[in-house]
Amino acid sequence: MTNSARFLIVGPQGSGKGTQGVLVAEAFGVPQVATGDIFRENVKGGTDLGKQVQEIIEAGHLVPDELTSELVRDRLAQPDAAHGFLLDGYPRNRGQVDHLDAFLEGRGESLDAVIELVVPREESIARLRQRASDQGRTDDTEEVIENRLAIYERETAPILDVYRERDLVLPVDGVGALDEVTARIFAALAERGLVPNGDGAAAVPA
Repeated sequence: MTNSARFLIVGPQGSGKGTQGVLVAEAFGVPQVATGDIFRENVKGGTDLGKQVQEIIEAGHLVPDELTSELVRDRLAQPDAAHGFLLDGYPRNRGQVDHLDAFLEGRGESLDAVIELVVPREESIARLRQRASDQGRTDDTEEVIENRLAIYERETAPILDVYRERDLVLPVDGVGALDEVTARIFAALAERGLVPNGDGAAAVPA
């Protein structure tokens, strides 16, 4: 056995992957690494990478794959990710998959599992509408929500085919109460021999 756990969690907006990702990461004693958080931390910290991100965002552009990957590599090189991580929001497309592959191969590492939260489109839309209402977010219009899901379906969902070929994808029904979905995730991981060892660290097959 080796104490490590390297996971991705993938799902459309409104699938609950952010919440579930935190719970899985905490159980396995690894950091949850979300690209949005990395962007904000670097911008707030005034790092060179953060300044580049801020200029791009302020200009109304998307952060390029290479810069996004550089930020993720920098985060995964930090001590708390030495024995594992849970990536949320990265990789978003095939180019970023290639970047992550190269980074992990360079460290002699590989992913242990890709958790896919399966949520019907109608359910995602309903959840996003509700979230926008609860948070008073007038920018989350029907058109914006539809566009976000379209981008996910066009760019991110196809990366699951890459990971299916590697037998890494664990599809999990994302509909139901939070604790029910969490239980399904841990059951799917356990079937692969991926279980927390009880003290906030991971026990995975060598």
